[in-house]
Amino acid sequence: MSSSDPSIVPAPQPPPDPAERRADESIGSAAQVPPPGPAPQTGAPIARAPQPGAQPVRLPAPQSSFKQPFAKGFGAGLGLTVGAGAVALVLTVVSLLGMGLISRTLGNVATSAQNSLSHVWGPANASNTLLAINISGVIDNTGSATLYSSATYGYEIADQLDALKADDYAGVVLLMDTPGGSISGSRAIADAIVRYQERTGKKVVAYVQAMAASGGMYAMAPADLIISDHGTLIGSIGVIMGPFEYYRDVTGLTGNILTSGVITTGGITHEYLTQGTGKDFGNPFREMSEQERATYTNGIGIEYQAFVDYVAQHRGIPADRIVNELGAYLFDPQTAIDKGLVDEIMGRPDGFLRAAEVSGVDPSDTKVVSPAMPGGLAQLFGAQARVYGHNVPLSTADGSTPTSSICVGSPTVLAFAGDFTSVCGG
Repeated sequence: MSSSDPSIVPAPQPPPDPAERRADESIGSAAQVPPPGPAPQTGAPIARAPQPGAQPVRLPAPQSSFKQPFAKGFGAGLGLTVGAGAVALVLTVVSLLGMGLISRTLGNVATSAQNSLSHVWGPANASNTLLAINISGVIDNTGSATLYSSATYGYEIADQLDALKADDYAGVVLLMDTPGGSISGSRAIADAIVRYQERTGKKVVAYVQAMAASGGMYAMAPADLIISDHGTLIGSIGVIMGPFEYYRDVTGLTGNILTSGVITTGGITHEYLTQGTGKDFGNPFREMSEQERATYTNGIGIEYQAFVDYVAQHRGIPADRIVNELGAYLFDPQTAIDKGLVDEIMGRPDGFLRAAEVSGVDPSDTKVVSPAMPGGLAQLFGAQARVYGHNVPLSTADGSTPTSSICVGSPTVLAFAGDFTSVCGG
């Protein structure tokens, strides 16, 4: 039978259910195919037809391909810069604090006992240490004084001794080689020895290497033991003041390469204008008056008596014996022992061994050290280029002149043996 036969009428279909119709419309709407056009590129947003009544949606604009890496790199660089700056600031502060501490510590080297140390004698790894302090050359007062010869500054040596504590060293050895000098500098050393002994309970041994004359004898008198090397000179317990010159019957002054001499038939007058009796004391163009002679003789007599009494007290020698028998003579070591000025005679190595014994330590396990010139770093922070307590002698080649009170100003009472020419020039 043909499907187109008109005699065949299809059976009537029931009306569609409204719910099914709405579902079919939804399916049909979802299955709609967009009109033909170019295919969307991979990664590009797909534009969809808006639903009826829906608001249009704005898609975000694509960002530049280099913006995010640049931002990340810039942020990382800025962070590193800030971090490095903070670290540098901290290091700078720490460095400044450290430099300040070093400066304060090393800057005091020139005015304290904290010198570099040099090894003098004994095993370098010894358990016990003796501190050797040189008393050499002229004994002066302070480091502001200058001389042509080597010098020891009594006040600075006293500062070194006063700075020592009981546990710093087993004891102290004074290495003596001096003609003496100022009374104040010599007495400063002596009194500092006594303070060290009383404060620490430690021993002080004096070892005479070549000479301990006048102020040298004064300075070492309180030592617990005085040892002398062979062939030395010891003594000269006395004081001196001068020299005083008087030019009698002057008729001329000798010239030199720069100025001509002056010769007159009527003589040369040389005078000072003064107020106060004896103000021009020492004027070489007039004689010393009897009053001046008596006044200054009395003054040096007082200093002499103090010197005698000090040696008598610490060496156990009667004062009248010092005045009447020892006088201001210099003695050889054996005579010095006989007079009570020295205790023993021996060479330097044996002297150090003896010093260790006196200090109560094992001589075979003892070394001797001595202050040395500060290092370059200490000098950079203000330490003077010299061993503390000692000078750098002046040179006549550069025209320098001494400033020590031993050489300039009014005549000074000294505990000195010898000629001033080598010290002050002449």
